[in-house]
Amino acid sequence: MLSYIKGNLTSIDGIEIFPIISLVIFFSFFVGLGIYVLRTDRKKIEELKQMPLDEE
Repeated sequence: MLSYIKGNLTSIDGIEIFPIISLVIFFSFFVGLGIYVLRTDRKKIEELKQMPLDEE
């Protein structure tokens, strides 16, 4: 089964760029998320943390 898929994928021109693109997207997402978390105001984090406990 895997050799069938591999055989089909090797016949496609330019297929080797897709793993690189997906790695860049994956890495960029988590770097962006890390920057967002580090730059978020501590008061906002406390407010979000208490949200599930609010009675309203």
